Parts: sequence; structure tokens; C-alpha cells
Amino acid sequence: MENLALIDSFSEFKDEKLIDRVTLMSILEDVFRNTLKKKFGDDDNFDIIINPDKGDLEIWRNRIVVADDAVEDDNQEISLTDAHKIEPDFEVGEDVSEEVKLIDLGRRSILALRQNLISKIQEHDNTNIYKQFKELVGEIYTAEVHHIRHRAVILLDDEGNELVLPKDKQIPSDFFRKGDNVRGIIESVDLKGNKPSIVLSRTAPVFLEKLFEQEIPEVFDGLISVKNVVRIPGEKAKVAVDSYDDRIDPVGACVGMKGSRIHGIVRELGNENIDVINYTTNLQLYITRALSPAKVTSIKINEETKRAEVILKPEEVSKAIGRGGHNIRLAGRLTGYEIDVFREGVEEDVELSEFSDEIEAWIIDEFAKAGLDTAKSILEQEVADLVKRTDLELETIEDVVRILKEEFEE
Repeated sequence: MENLALIDSFSEFKDEKLIDRVTLMSILEDVFRNTLKKKFGDDDNFDIIINPDKGDLEIWRNRIVVADDAVEDDNQEISLTDAHKIEPDFEVGEDVSEEVKLIDLGRRSILALRQNLISKIQEHDNTNIYKQFKELVGEIYTAEVHHIRHRAVILLDDEGNELVLPKDKQIPSDFFRKGDNVRGIIESVDLKGNKPSIVLSRTAPVFLEKLFEQEIPEVFDGLISVKNVVRIPGEKAKVAVDSYDDRIDPVGACVGMKGSRIHGIVRELGNENIDVINYTTNLQLYITRALSPAKVTSIKINEETKRAEVILKPEEVSKAIGRGGHNIRLAGRLTGYEIDVFREGVEEDVELSEFSDEIEAWIIDEFAKAGLDTAKSILEQEVADLVKRTDLELETIEDVVRILKEEFEE
């Protein structure tokens, strides 16, 4: 009966974890053989017969009959006297099969056997989960908020699998409550010990790309291809799209009438501002489109240094740079070129780098990140706006403005 009870408890794992019969039998036999090795020193002479469906388990030990005074290995040999207790007709040299009951293994061995089995089945289950999610890397996945921690949100899917959405993979405006359904991209799957670690991301550019596939039929069908995606999560994104069919306007199809198609994507990303532009191999045109909504007057490209000098009318400069320098930064990442903005008709201007003897290099770099790399590009801005567009302190900006003004007053 103890065999049946143990197998019954094993069958629960089979039903719960959906382990197939052959796999369960293999795990069971492996665990029992390890227990027999510890108990008897060897398992080569044991036959294990398992039928998980019926709850049957039999263990048979095979030994050779030897004379009473010739037993050298208790596990491999049995004395003639002991063999006669099993069957009185046995003779020296014959094989004897004797059933081993679980109770004969001892209580401690049975407890260890059960724990080992649970561990093996869990390991098998974790391996399957790892393989399952490894194939889903780069795909959108939905799970429910189970627990909210300071540095991460713990999610559970319909199968009870745990996923982690780290704080730095969340859009800044994200706010979750227990029970909320959350969509993200499966960014990575690793085995930590024997447990799979599944990381979800809502900030990866590929998440936006996959949302386009889900929400826009032409992208899903392959009529429109997403060439490149760059994002500042929660703030702004640029998506370059192309069509293999000249009759299809890729930008119009992605945006939809009055933004109807892209609206759901924008909402999913916390009202992230998404610019959709037509991809082209014409580099000047590509950079011009990437700087939208600004209108470019002219462009000078240096392919060796991967830099582009863009001339714009003064009123277009702020559009090209964008709030916090987001627009020009994303345009550069989209095209792969460092973009320098210059004002049309402004002749008496000085590169900010010319003031390196008075202004520290890191300060000049901070202004450059916001697209402000000349003296007049800074002086034309209000100090309050400069504070918002850079990570510099008010006092530092005021010192820079003072230095630049002195230069032009001389």
C-alpha cells in the first residue's frame, strides 16, 4: 500500500505540471536508482517496474545463490540458506529475484526519495518554462500584476509563471495596481540556479515595433516594414517605415485617419509622442524627414565623421531641437549621424568650443546635447528655458551667458 500511496502523490505532479507519461517514468526511475545506490552501493542488479497511470511500483533485486560461507557481496550474492527462505528449490549458482518494499529502504530514505522527486519534477518544469519563454524573446506578452516592489513589479501569467518588470524597464508615467493587466516585450530569459528569470520591458524600441505589428494590419501582413525605431520612453519616439507597394502610403496607413490607428499605441506608451516618417536611402532627405516638424533649408554631410551640418531659419531651430533636445537627439539616433544645427543668415556667431578656456568641457557637452553649440544659440534663449532643456544649474547657466555676452559686447 505504501507503494501505491507514494505513486498516487507522484501522479499529482504529472497532472499539475502536464508531464507526459514517458518523462515521469524516466524521472521516477532515476530517483529510485539514486536511492538504491545510496542504500545498497550499486543499482545494476535491480529491476524497477513503474506504471504511473495505475499507481504500480515494483523493485526487484537480482542476486546469485552461493554457499553459506562464500558470500562476499551482500548486494550481488545471497547465501543458500537465505535463498531457501524465498524458495526451497534454489541451488548454488542460480539467480534469485526478491522484491524490495519501500518500507525496507527505511523511513529516512523514503523521505529523501520523495524530496528528490519533487525537486527533479520542479527542475523539469523549470526547464520547460525556460525553453518556452526563450522562444518568445522579442515578442509582446501580457501578464497580471501580482506584487509591486520598490525596484520591480512582479507579474503572473495565466499559467502562474512569474515575470519581472524592473523599474528601469517601465515607462516613467507607468502606474500599476494589483490585478492590472500589463503588456510588454519579453526582453530576456535566464536560468538563475534552476529557476527561470523572465524579464519584461516596456521601454525597449522593439516593444513599439511589435505594437505597430499588432495594431496596424499592413505592418502585420508585411505590406509595410518598420525600418528603425528610436525612443525616449514616455517622451518621444521616431519610427521610420517603408512600403513595398507604391500604392500604399506607409505613414498614412500607420497614423490612420486623424491619428485613429496610432492613438492606441500612444495611449499604451503613456502618451509618448510618436513621429512616423517615410524611410529613404537618400541620406539628405532622410535627415530632413528625421528632423520633422522642423523645415530644413540645407544640409552638408560628412560621411567619414558621420556628422551633418543642418541650416535652418531661426524660427525653425527650436522645432528641430525639440523640448529637452529630444527631437534632434532622436533624429541623430534614427539616421546614425551627429546633427549640428546652424541658423540661416547668422554670420557673426562663435562655436561654443571656442570658449573652452573659460567654460569647462563638460558644460559645453551638456549644451551640445540640447543642440546648443554656438554662442548665439544660447544667447537667443531665455535662461529659464535653458534650465529646462539642460541638466545644468541656474548659477552655471548664468555664468555661461555672462561670458558669452562679454564676448559680443567687446
